[in-house]
Amino acid sequence: MGHMVEKELARKGITLVAASEDICSVPAEVAKECVCVDFTFPESFRANYKVLAERFKAVVVGTTGWNDIRDEVIAEFERQGTPMIYSSNFSLGVIAMFAAAKRLGEVLKDRGYTPSVTETHHIHKLDAPSGTAKSLAEIVDDSLGIEPEITSIREGEVPGIHTLELLSGVDKITLTHEAFSREGLACGAVVAVEMTEGLKGVHEFKDLIL
Repeated sequence: MGHMVEKELARKGITLVAASEDICSVPAEVAKECVCVDFTFPESFRANYKVLAERFKAVVVGTTGWNDIRDEVIAEFERQGTPMIYSSNFSLGVIAMFAAAKRLGEVLKDRGYTPSVTETHHIHKLDAPSGTAKSLAEIVDDSLGIEPEITSIREGEVPGIHTLELLSGVDKITLTHEAFSREGLACGAVVAVEMTEGLKGVHEFKDLIL
C-alpha cells in the first residue's frame, strides 16, 4: 500500500517527505508539517496512535482492526487537536456501495428481506471478517434494522470482493463490489489527504464523501 500511495501522490504532484515502517522515527519538526498516511497492522496502530496524534499535522488511517478502542483513539486526536480521517476502505467504489446499501435498507425496511454479507480476500489477509464487511453490515443493520450474517472466504490472491444479498420470499437483490487491485484504496486515501486541509476533528471518510 505504501508504494501505491507514493505513486498516487506523485501523480497528483503532492510531495512525499518521508516513507518509513517506523513512524516514530520521523522527526517531530518534520511531522508537524505533514499529513501521515497509516496503512500498517492493527498492533502497530494501537502502539503508535498517540504519537501520530501528538506529532503530525493531520492523519489518514487505513489500518483496520482497532474498532474496540475507537472511542479512545478519537478522544486522543480530539484532545491533541489533530484532524484525522479514517476508513475501513478508502475505495470510492466501496463508499458508493455503502450509500447504495443504506438506501436499499431504507426502502426495504420491514418488507420481509433478510440480509447477508460475503467477503472474499487473498489468503494472506490477517483479519476476518474484513473491516469493510463489518462497516457494510453496520450500515445495513442501521438502515434495515437487521444485522447481516457475515461469511468470510480466503482464497488465492483475491484483492477483495464484497457482496450484500437481500433475500425475500419473492426475489433477491445482490450488490457486489470487486476490487481489481489495491490501487483504489490508494486513490481514495490521497483524496482524504487533500481533504485534511483546513479540516477540524475526527471523521470517517464515508461521512465526508456521502
